[in-house]
Amino acid sequence: MRDDDLARGLLDAMSEALYMVDRSRTIRYWNSAAEDLTGFAAADVIGHRCRDGILNHVDEDGNSLCGGGCPLLGTMRDGELREVLAYAHHRDGHRMPVAVKAAPLRDETGRIRGAVEVFHDDSRCRALAGQVADAEREALTDPLTGVGNRRMLERGLLRLGDDQSRYSRSFAVVFADIDRFKSVNDTFGHPAGDEVLKCVAGTLRDCTRPGDVVGRWGGEEFLLLAPVDDLAEARALAERVRRMVGSSWTEVDAQRVSITITISVGVAMSEDSESPAATVARADAAMLEAKAAGRNRTVVSKAASTEGGGVR
Repeated sequence: MRDDDLARGLLDAMSEALYMVDRSRTIRYWNSAAEDLTGFAAADVIGHRCRDGILNHVDEDGNSLCGGGCPLLGTMRDGELREVLAYAHHRDGHRMPVAVKAAPLRDETGRIRGAVEVFHDDSRCRALAGQVADAEREALTDPLTGVGNRRMLERGLLRLGDDQSRYSRSFAVVFADIDRFKSVNDTFGHPAGDEVLKCVAGTLRDCTRPGDVVGRWGGEEFLLLAPVDDLAEARALAERVRRMVGSSWTEVDAQRVSITITISVGVAMSEDSESPAATVARADAAMLEAKAAGRNRTVVSKAASTEGGGVR
């Protein structure tokens, strides 16, 4: 058996699709797996240039890769291996996700004479990645309200605490508790209470800024984690969401009664001398002060350093 026949037999036995091009990007070889994956027979493509748009690779945004973004062209120019995720054109007309690897082909002197592209169907991997992302999203989302859950908030606190220790970026914890929530459940039933929780969560989510993190801490308690420069900015943000919630209401369908909603809010600024959990504890204590002072108000926690070094 001749060496080239042996090579062709090995390449045709590969499970991954493969084709080779010369310096002009003319396709010189197309293996059996490429035929099976794309629907194009070797006779359909050999002698044509890959830039003629047979596979017509595009990126995630639909931009063509057959021009300056071609991985084969790039690897022939600099001799570097390339890996890209793309969408190829099947002979039937549909787009299919493919994972592409391109490598240069060199002669015995080391001169680049062409390139080889190996590719495979990436739909299963992308589907699995999507399922993993969905599962993680579900694990970090409160199923009733749709905002983040306590686990997500704890991750956010760790990230903000790390940013503070590394880059001196301060943040605020805004601790909100729904006023007289038990009486809503007792008077109108738990379905009405669920609607109140969803109303507050939606208002907090939609009335905060990009970069703020909103989540349900537990029960009728919500946290807002906000990168801010100073306490005045934190208080203004807390007052804004308190007023927004105060202007909201939800309707109990059975009785056609509108329930007005208010929240009591505590605010604490992060400090270098305390953990994020301690900042949350100060915000919680400030929220309880707001409750004791008559509800539907905002109380700002004093700095930990002015409280005898402790945290309330």
